[in-house]
Amino acid sequence: MSEPLLSVRDLRVEFATRRGPLVALDSVAFDVAPGEILGVVGESGAGKSLTGLSIIGLLDPPGHIAAGEIMLKGRRIDNLPPGEMRKIRGRHIGMIFQDPLTSLNPLLRVGDQLVETILAHSNLSPKQARGKAIALLAEVGIPAPEKRIDGYPHEFSGGMRQRVVIALALCAEPSLVIADEPTTALDVSVQAQIIAVLKRLTLEHGAAVILITHDMGVIAETADRVAVMYAGRIAEIGKVGEVVREPLHPYAKGLMAAIPTLEGRVARLAQIPGSMPRLSAIPKGCAFNPRCPNVFDPCRVERPPPLAMGDRLAACWLYDRGQASAGLATRGAS
Repeated sequence: MSEPLLSVRDLRVEFATRRGPLVALDSVAFDVAPGEILGVVGESGAGKSLTGLSIIGLLDPPGHIAAGEIMLKGRRIDNLPPGEMRKIRGRHIGMIFQDPLTSLNPLLRVGDQLVETILAHSNLSPKQARGKAIALLAEVGIPAPEKRIDGYPHEFSGGMRQRVVIALALCAEPSLVIADEPTTALDVSVQAQIIAVLKRLTLEHGAAVILITHDMGVIAETADRVAVMYAGRIAEIGKVGEVVREPLHPYAKGLMAAIPTLEGRVARLAQIPGSMPRLSAIPKGCAFNPRCPNVFDPCRVERPPPLAMGDRLAACWLYDRGQASAGLATRGAS
């Protein structure tokens, strides 16, 4: 992989409470290269959206970054004052939120919102900014952009509003775009169109994309690599084809087994027993151990570090020969 555009190192996010801090993200680490789409997948509560909000500096109190570093183009950005971070946000990092209605001002025309953003991050005249806004709407697939630019958000369908939000994220031509569930609540045909827009974004603009979703189908269709998250940690990260076809971590295996296939009819889809632990009740050792079919003694005692398996990393003691051998010996003795 080329020199990373974004580098996240040992990111830890905590929420202050009366009983002490709750750890929401724990030692999250990954890189994203220019022109790459990194998928981030996992159940609700895994920490996917929180990772994106941490990168863009939009954590709501009492949440805060307690440790780690976030580097963008070699510059550390997690410790910048709010004023400096506002200059980074929009200009260098664009954000596509899940619900376009919360991203667009319902009282302003779509064109006014686009033009305002373009003017804030460029030296263009209002006329030039309007021309660029029309071009952006055309690029994301809005029909008749010269007319639709003067419409209000409620005059657009859900899919069209999401396209407008993507255009808004591209206004300043950022080098990194974080897309948080951009295809949720959209029908399959519109999902495919939004995916095509994101792919074209990386090809034509050379931008990197972090695609946050719970939909493995979207990840398989769109991403170059995928990070599987569980309870605020990365369980496995690697090339999307390898992770989908031959997952290493037991949690990733459970996710992939739950995806319906067209190869044949099955009486019942596979499922992972139990549920994601609350932040106040994350078990000792591997957070997945109460739900894991392969659990053995070390899993209940010590948290596994990310272990290299070829080009992939899997946080699982099954891939540590010493721990796995000790576990097998303990099983045999019992």
